[in-house]
Formats: sequence, structure tokens, C-alpha cells
Amino acid sequence: MLRKSIVGQHLPGFSVVVERDPLRFFARSIGDLRPVCHDVAAARAAGHPDLVVPPTYLFSLEMRRPEPYRALDLLSAELRCALHAGETFTYHRQCFAGDRLDFDLSITDYTEKRGGRLGLLQRKATVTRLGETVAELTNVLAIQWDGAA
Repeated sequence: MLRKSIVGQHLPGFSVVVERDPLRFFARSIGDLRPVCHDVAAARAAGHPDLVVPPTYLFSLEMRRPEPYRALDLLSAELRCALHAGETFTYHRQCFAGDRLDFDLSITDYTEKRGGRLGLLQRKATVTRLGETVAELTNVLAIQWDGAA
């Protein structure tokens, strides 16, 4: 299967510095009103170096990747035929505002169902800070191959 050959390919990695204001905005938007996510003094009083990154914020940062549709391009799939189908997070360390995070991206699986009309593409982002893994994000895209949107 030609499409299966995409498994194991690396996508362009990138680095991002966690900024306070977008982090605060995200925390408010998901209803996370903990002071450690909004107030630097409260975060420091709680023993943190800066604002605490709320759960799932790393997915927002991962969306800043270069060539965001590279995996679809490798499959010759149209964006209009792709749908976000799932996300999982494995956390190893807490992240904070001011952290420089590095994202290493790869394609870890591809399967087909419905006689090849539905593809499931799994991508993994390993997030590191100063060379130590802080989290692993895995997401799945569903791709409809029969041309219908």
C-alpha cells in the first residue's frame, strides 16, 4: 500500500517560546481560572518559575508548526477531505510561560477502513525543553478518499 509508506516520516520540527498573554487568553477561553495560569505573583508564590501552562495548551502551540498540511500533502489528500479525529496527551513535566519548547514531529501510523475510502493518519509531536521530554502529543486525522466532502 503506497499510502502506508508515509509511516515513519518526519515533519519539519520547530521551536516556540511560551508567551504569557496568549497563555492567559487560552486559560480564560477554556475556563481555567486558576491564579497560577493568570497571575505571575500567584504562580511564583506556589513555587513555579512563571505562569503554569494549562492542559491541552501544547496542542495550540503545536498548531504553529511550519508546513501545517505537510502530512496531507505527502498523501496527496485535500484539506477539505480531512477531519480532526482525536488527540491524546502524555505529560512528563510541567511547562511554564517563558519556556522554549522544541517540537519534533513524525507520522506514526496510517490505516484504512471502509475498503480504502477512509484513512486514519496518526501524527506524534514530542515536546522537549532543554533536551528533556516534557510531553508527547498524538493526534489522528480522518481522511475521506472517495472525493466527497
